[in-house]
Amino acid sequence: MSDLERYYRILELEPGATLEEVNQAYKDLVFVWHPDRIPKENLRLQQKAQDKLKAINEAREKLRSVKTKHQSTHKPSSSPFHYETPSQTSQPPSKHNPDLSGKDYSRANLSNKDLSGRNLSYANLSGANLSDTFMHKVNLRGANLSEANLFRANLLLADLREANLRAANLIGADLSGADLRGADLTGARIRSGERLLVKLIGANLAGAIMPDGAIHQ
Repeated sequence: MSDLERYYRILELEPGATLEEVNQAYKDLVFVWHPDRIPKENLRLQQKAQDKLKAINEAREKLRSVKTKHQSTHKPSSSPFHYETPSQTSQPPSKHNPDLSGKDYSRANLSNKDLSGRNLSYANLSGANLSDTFMHKVNLRGANLSEANLFRANLLLADLREANLRAANLIGADLSGADLRGADLTGARIRSGERLLVKLIGANLAGAIMPDGAIHQ
């Protein structure tokens, strides 16, 4: 079995599935295997869920990379980003343009995009739509994400040190293993009632300002 076939199998898809089908399968499986749905005291299932999520994340990342490359080859004039304001002139990220530090993407519609591994340190993403965006190992150190919509965004192992996440929507976001030291989450949406709806397994929150204004020790 080739690696590509294995990735399709992990996402329970037939080879050749569309990008939309890959994204939907990813969302369905993350929902099924989210550790918050498993009793905390069941360490065996917790570990199994984490292993499943790692495999699911890898499969989605690899398949999206292949399909994005295929689409860009056949549609060279298309842009991976759709902007909400005509004033934005920053070049959209690509495999050949991973450094986007300090760029202005305020209020841009980046939903469902693949920003994994990109350098967006100190970028302006205030008010941006980043729902369902894949940002595995992205560098967002010092970035302005105030009022950004990060609904179900994948921020696994992301660098968010000193990031501004004030009033951001983090419902359903995966911040497992993320570095949030010194980040400002004042007013960020992370709960529904008393239920925490953000995945923070292994995240480093030392010195972070929590949504209620308290500094995490």
